[in-house]
Amino acid sequence: MTDPETGVQDAGFDDWLDATEEGDAYYLECANGHGSLPPRRVCPDCGSTDLEEVPLPETGVIETFTVTHVPTPAFEDDAPYATAVADFGPVALTGQVVGIDLDAIETGLEVALEITVSETTGKRVIGFSPV
Repeated sequence: MTDPETGVQDAGFDDWLDATEEGDAYYLECANGHGSLPPRRVCPDCGSTDLEEVPLPETGVIETFTVTHVPTPAFEDDAPYATAVADFGPVALTGQVVGIDLDAIETGLEVALEITVSETTGKRVIGFSPV
């Protein structure tokens, strides 16, 4: 993530966040069909270095989640919040669930990917909003 004090970017990840904000979310796929998220230069499953950007499915499904009521200081202003792992087909993403009452979150909930901002740090984070 971009360091707010120095402006230094995390090249692969910040590029992915930018693309996602512009509606062009993607994942990396090797010739063997393994999916991963940037930044990557090598497939984590087979070691292939031939990676192609492929559009990420528009929606995913929450596979598991947890609600944090007592956070670390890095997220104290965000609490309470829900963190979930969502299956987007070839890849699974971890992010904060937004735009829904915490009591309404459940496994199997269909979500869309969005980039949101942490209230504590002001940095961009991966978010999921219900479809």
